[in-house]
Amino acid sequence: MLRTEELSLARQMDLVFKELQEELSGLSSGTVFVQIRNNVIGKFGIRHNPLSGRSGVFKEEQEGLNSGQLSSFRLMALESLKYKRRWTHGEISYEFAVRQGMVVVDAILESNYNMANLMIRYPRNSADNSDQNYG
Repeated sequence: MLRTEELSLARQMDLVFKELQEELSGLSSGTVFVQIRNNVIGKFGIRHNPLSGRSGVFKEEQEGLNSGQLSSFRLMALESLKYKRRWTHGEISYEFAVRQGMVVVDAILESNYNMANLMIRYPRNSADNSDQNYG
């Protein structure tokens, strides 16, 4: 059986969009997010508010992304991975909306680092007084 960590990040992203396809087909805007740890996608999903309230009644959106828009969105998400530099932990968010029949996407790439990991990699040296410069 193939494990997630054996799949490229692009292939994992492809699986994310396959899983979210049905939900995205009911939305015309929102944010798709993927959380990455060690270059493996863990948690992912969609942040959205698909209900509009008027006069005390909620009405669900009637139309979401069509198959062409879904395909375009998926390709843009895959393309955005080329801009991920060096980091292995973080989150990528894709804010999307349908405008004049086209899906518009803004990708936000967020890298996360852990100070504890740096302390292991750069152990404090008693001869190193560089921290005196920082107060």
